[in-house]
Amino acid sequence: QVQLVESGGGLVQAGGSLRLSCAASGSILRINVMGWYRQAPGKQRELVAAITSGGSTNYADSVKGRFTISRDNAKNTVYLQMNSLKPEDTAVYYCNADVTVMVVGLGVNVADYWGQGTQVTVSS
Repeated sequence: QVQLVESGGGLVQAGGSLRLSCAASGSILRINVMGWYRQAPGKQRELVAAITSGGSTNYADSVKGRFTISRDNAKNTVYLQMNSLKPEDTAVYYCNADVTVMVVGLGVNVADYWGQGTQVTVSS
């Protein structure tokens, strides 16, 4: 099994910054893509940013130029630096990882894992 533990959410004023972290642990052979999603009340979960093991990144248009995703492969950790925050960034932010794992008795498997979510609230 793989666990994703997020940290760094909180309350911030518009224009402020926050940094989210997500550490993966467990029977990990390789973490392929890591990403951050968010879900605001009454809305569908949406991709915020993603990063491959090689460092290629992808961002939602709404956060380009304000958010930066990065990862430390040695620590199995992904970060999301959020600057110039806006009230519309308020949401629960979820870490996601596409992981190659070793399953006893089954061999190598690729599965998708989610963190528990961390609340980000931006006040106007």
